[in-house]
Amino acid sequence: MVYDGILIGLIVGLFRGGVRYGLNQFATLQLRGGWIFPLLLLFQFGIFYMQERLSWVASINGYLFAAVYITGLIFLWLNRHHRGFTLIWIGVFLNFIVMAFNGGRMPVSVEASAVLGPYYVDLLREGTAVSKHYMMDASTHLAFLGDIIPLSSPYPRTQVISIGDVVMNVGIFLFIQYMMVNRGKEDISSAETYQTQ
Repeated sequence: MVYDGILIGLIVGLFRGGVRYGLNQFATLQLRGGWIFPLLLLFQFGIFYMQERLSWVASINGYLFAAVYITGLIFLWLNRHHRGFTLIWIGVFLNFIVMAFNGGRMPVSVEASAVLGPYYVDLLREGTAVSKHYMMDASTHLAFLGDIIPLSSPYPRTQVISIGDVVMNVGIFLFIQYMMVNRGKEDISSAETYQTQ
């Protein structure tokens, strides 16, 4: 779902005339611990790849995903002075907390997942759904924070998302708009001022 916020933000930013200005702003953007984010992506892709091939990785993937979330939260907190990052942090934290209370896995509503088709629903019911998801049931903690929101046509990508996903993507959208749209004299100097304090 994080890719949706990025893509929508970029498209809207382009329509608002943010090509040259946005490229310049992104080129000068400085993130604290900026090396953390690409490493997290590589690590997460590695988990997805290895858990299908090594049973011991699959058995601890909940802990591995928890480590990814915790590291990501630290990275976002270090950069909270950037527009939208506080909302992104809140969204990621909401997803992390529901996973932490449910053994490191994200509970998914079987009713909402119907939009994904019978094959995925069968995987949920059998307990063999891919990656970090499992079927929501009576024992699920904080179920309202799980993947309970179905998205389908006319939305271009069919999926089931959480409240945390929504909050996170609003933050991503606001950050990209702030970076891409020329606001006259206002720019990311406010963030630079924060860094010098």
